[in-house]
Amino acid sequence: MKIFQHPTELLALVGQEVAVSDWLTITQAQINGFADATGDHQWIHVDPVKAAAGPFGCTVAHGFLTLALLPQFFATALRIDGSSMALNYGLNRVRFPAPVPVGSCLRGRLKLLACTPLAGQDGQSSNGLQMTWEVTTECEGATKPVCIAESLVRHYF
Repeated sequence: MKIFQHPTELLALVGQEVAVSDWLTITQAQINGFADATGDHQWIHVDPVKAAAGPFGCTVAHGFLTLALLPQFFATALRIDGSSMALNYGLNRVRFPAPVPVGSCLRGRLKLLACTPLAGQDGQSSNGLQMTWEVTTECEGATKPVCIAESLVRHYF
């Protein structure tokens, strides 16, 4: 885990890979729980018997489950002290180039694309930074990433 004492330390790292998360194993229980939470019970995700005869030979995680792991990747990859609060501000681009078979190990590679000061309430002074992160989720042993997303995070101090 990389530790930064203040969000402004990241200004010098724009354009660079900043951190890599820990590996996380995707289980059928996680996939089923996500299906229950979202109502997406498509057989390719939740029916191991039918999925065994399907195109991937097993169940696969929902794309949005893979995307929902971004906070966990951030949490195990880096810590930014000196921030009173951090907010998920949204996403710019999201792609799912490859499936995530059940039992896969995933991790996120975090590249800082931009780090922009936020205007304060007076419209002038900066009280935070908006960071644009390219998060590439890789699957252990796979040649293609399983998710590439631009994540916008605002840090206030």
